[in-house]
Amino acid sequence: MAKAKPVVAIVGRPNVGKSTIFNRIVGERVSIVEDTPGVTRDRIYNSAEWLNHDFNIIDTGGIDIGDEPFLEQIRQQAEIAIDEADVIIFMTNGREGVTSADEHVAKILYKSNKPVVLAVNKVDNPEMRDQIYDFYSLGFGEPYPISGSHGLGLGDLLDAAAEHFDQTDLDDYGEEVIKFSLIGRPNVGKSSLVNSLLGEERVIVSNVAGTTRDAVDTPYKYDGQEYVIIDTAGMRKKGKVYESTEKYSVLRALRAIERSDVVLVLIDGEEGIIDQDKKIAGYAHDAGRAVVIVVNKWDAVEKDEKTMDKFEKTIRAHFQFLDYAPVVFVSALTKKRIHTLLPVINMASENHSMRVQSSILNEVVMDAVAMNPTPTDHGKRLKIFYATQVAVKPPTFVIFVNEPELMHFSYERFLENRIREAFGFEGTPIRLIARARK
Repeated sequence: MAKAKPVVAIVGRPNVGKSTIFNRIVGERVSIVEDTPGVTRDRIYNSAEWLNHDFNIIDTGGIDIGDEPFLEQIRQQAEIAIDEADVIIFMTNGREGVTSADEHVAKILYKSNKPVVLAVNKVDNPEMRDQIYDFYSLGFGEPYPISGSHGLGLGDLLDAAAEHFDQTDLDDYGEEVIKFSLIGRPNVGKSSLVNSLLGEERVIVSNVAGTTRDAVDTPYKYDGQEYVIIDTAGMRKKGKVYESTEKYSVLRALRAIERSDVVLVLIDGEEGIIDQDKKIAGYAHDAGRAVVIVVNKWDAVEKDEKTMDKFEKTIRAHFQFLDYAPVVFVSALTKKRIHTLLPVINMASENHSMRVQSSILNEVVMDAVAMNPTPTDHGKRLKIFYATQVAVKPPTFVIFVNEPELMHFSYERFLENRIREAFGFEGTPIRLIARARK
């Protein structure tokens, strides 16, 4: 059973050092595909780890509210955090003492009924600790003195946050159930696609509230296979803030991605591809989920026999980091080609959890090395000893070598392509990790 990771949000008025603390907590968790072309990234959301706790963390300062007045911006950022977070870190600035803007944030957080841990940043030396007692007046119990610039006090702060992690947020679905979500920008047709999938099968099971806030899970069965659709389409919040910040829709999609085996990235066939499509797809790839690119509203596109081919080439150019993802063209409105979707989802899910035999894997790797010898750096040659698969969802391989830093990105890519040629893996990312042989 999958556990939904707890979500921690860092909230506070501007210039208290939220982003510095965010980066400190996240550490240098640079994604494996960080230097892949085509992935645009903003770092307002990331995963982190503290004493065996995995959690996600949001930096609300990165959520741009546009040209709202100052206090209104703070309020809206805080409300987004309250909606999304399980635990809130309320950041203040020890050098400036308690300000009216801090009190403004405190009032909003009182109403949230969420656990709040109070952090006083910029307490860079022990003498300043006496100044933190004023912060008791905010009403959130003990203030934790920290220093973002020196990394001090973060352990105690994270201990306090972790006490509130409730990992009972479970998905009660068996391993054989394929969970998939539909992500994409608003009005791309997520709801209608869900309806036409369910309508065609006529086996709709009553909607059950998803374990994750705001998502609706729809279990259903087709051709002997059980599925759960994690629907984020009904999750649009009322009010200007949610409409005006595209980052908020990304944030919502992330929770659905995390609980899915397969993510359908929906693209509007009429409007074509925009940057936000790439951003959302980049998160699915980073999370190691199987991905299917679905072009919807294909009925509305004027086409000849070359149109589909041309559109797929455009997708491949824009989504180079998803070169493994199959592309399916459908129309939710007319139900054209809807029947082609489930077989592709099944295939992506199967490949996502595929294991390969070590002996065959090593034959493939050694043949690849024979065909294209390993690179040298400053006279030292990379030596590959053997490879083994260590995980599924996504398939992850450890390659034991003499010195991991000799494994260049381009050679790793070459090995990945050879492994894909040998075993398929269509629809799923695969991870290669170079490790020194002990």
